[in-house]
Amino acid sequence: MTTVDRNLFAHFHRRFVERADDELLATGDGTSFTYADVDRMSARIAAALRDAGVETGDRVSVQVEKSPESLCLYLACLRAGFVFHPINPAYKAKELETLLHHAEPAAVVCDPRKEPDVAALAASAGARVVLTLSADGGGSLIERAERASDGFATVPRSTHDPAALLYTSGTTGSPKGILLSHGNLQSNAAALTSAWGFTAQDRLLHALPIHHVHGLFISLGCVLSSGASMTWLPRFTVDDVLCHLPRCTVMMGVPTYYTRLLAAPELSAELVGGVRLFVSGSAPLLPETFAEFERRTGQRVLERYGMTETNVIASNPLEGERKPGTVGLPLPGVDVRIVDDRGTVLAAGEIGHIQVRGPNVFTGYWRRDAADDFTEDGFFKTGDLGVIDDDGYLAIVGRSKDLVITGGLNVYPREVEAVIDALPGVVESAVIGVPHPDFGEGVVAVVVPERGSVLSEHAVIEACKAQLADFKVPKRIVLADELPRNVMGKVQKNVLREAHARLFVQAR
Repeated sequence: MTTVDRNLFAHFHRRFVERADDELLATGDGTSFTYADVDRMSARIAAALRDAGVETGDRVSVQVEKSPESLCLYLACLRAGFVFHPINPAYKAKELETLLHHAEPAAVVCDPRKEPDVAALAASAGARVVLTLSADGGGSLIERAERASDGFATVPRSTHDPAALLYTSGTTGSPKGILLSHGNLQSNAAALTSAWGFTAQDRLLHALPIHHVHGLFISLGCVLSSGASMTWLPRFTVDDVLCHLPRCTVMMGVPTYYTRLLAAPELSAELVGGVRLFVSGSAPLLPETFAEFERRTGQRVLERYGMTETNVIASNPLEGERKPGTVGLPLPGVDVRIVDDRGTVLAAGEIGHIQVRGPNVFTGYWRRDAADDFTEDGFFKTGDLGVIDDDGYLAIVGRSKDLVITGGLNVYPREVEAVIDALPGVVESAVIGVPHPDFGEGVVAVVVPERGSVLSEHAVIEACKAQLADFKVPKRIVLADELPRNVMGKVQKNVLREAHARLFVQAR
């Protein structure tokens, strides 16, 4: 039976009522928004979108900069029963076009500066309306919202109704749109709020972007489920984070954030004395970073593991041993197992494929069959390789796919290779990730030029910059006579990774 309280916003709204006059967030310049402020604005945005013709179940694609109003837009989509589709603001026209045509949104919200270009792409994808939202909270969406009613009633949703659509592939091949349901997001928010001890007395330093799971669902889920508050920064900078950390109790970040903080001489135990919890995710945290952060601050970073398809799967404990190099124990209600190539469950200490089952696991792909990604007994095949120790702690030892995670952001090699292979003078390319002291992994392209070509590293990088988001652009181009292949003709990327493992170490 469909009931109002299955809507994720209804789950959050209890705190909006209890904490109406209390601060939900403050921006870096000190502008404050109460729970009531955000409640009213999200209701008006929901009403404005409904008045523009968006209906329950429609996708709303959003490519805007992080702002308090963009948070209100996300909440508006939840409460109205729309499917929120966040898009990285760094994505350029070709990337955006692919996503819009696959998602087929009813509405697109973009930065006012990009409106002419986005409007044409949105129209070709069948969108009924294009609205704008700027980083400073202006734009046509807010103008419409200011004229709309703030009495918007939350639309009933079931556990399995989709709440969000996120993509994990690039512009080549068939995009994979992951549908996360109200039940997926609510179960994970409740589990993490409990596991990490969030209360209304907490204040989160939120410097993450909100176009992916970490900053959007994990961080906000804990805050809004507990009635906590946030310091809301538009992006991570060392100076801003060090300035605001003394007034916060929790920080969530990717490993790059912690390596950059460690490079700042101001970081000390005294500075972060009021912080009770540092969380790291989205990419592996090096044991050396874990140890150095503890030495400098006295704090042991809590590392966890998740995916877009699952939200958080496992976490090191709030109370108890946090093992460096592991991602901790499965969350309550989440089953994790390690299997061999035949699907046989392996014993503790044996490396194999990670499979997961639980209420946090996605409901399916948008317009794509997900049957091959699940086992007959309902476990999701993560594509990661891992091992569980005798204490039940999970460690990630590799990826069965060639995904590169740089600064906590996913880069799919095939997308970058397609851009490089199309360049004049290129025979073929292979994109890999190798250890990087700042980003965890640095994107590297090994390129085979045509005989006699004057292809240069600079030219390839500049061509990539014109077509790809900056984080996808290779940091180094290595020219080679040929790519290593196995007997079946497949490029051996493991050989390339080994050959160039010290590329960024040597460059320092």
